[in-house]
Amino acid sequence: MAFDPLTILMVVILAALVFFMFRNSRKRRKEQEETRSKMVPGAEVMTNFGLYGTLLSVNEDDNSAVIETSPGHTVKVHRQVLARVVEPKDAVDATETGDAAAPAVELNEDHAIPADGTEAATPEYGERLDDASKKRSQNDD
Repeated sequence: MAFDPLTILMVVILAALVFFMFRNSRKRRKEQEETRSKMVPGAEVMTNFGLYGTLLSVNEDDNSAVIETSPGHTVKVHRQVLARVVEPKDAVDATETGDAAAPAVELNEDHAIPADGTEAATPEYGERLDDASKKRSQNDD
């Protein structure tokens, strides 16, 4: 019995799709386990709908979690709406840059237009700033 090349190609594509489907589900399950291991009482969390707070407790029996949004205010949510654990911004910046101190922002003063008060400092309509400075330096000579 001869196999058609098109049939073989379709079987290979189907096998590749099944392989990637299992691979992605395994990766997703691993990420969920990592997130669950980080969700301990006292951790800063964010929900799917953007609510930030401190995790007070997680009840495995009824799949609920209690989040304190501000001192004295608690919210009971389903455990699956806990999207991620929020890490302190200082710790994230320090790990990304390698040092704790961020460099100060420097103002760029090199490209400022000189204000010498002459009319020649402003370019004519359609004239570039470089052309205006060349024209002015030629007039000064």
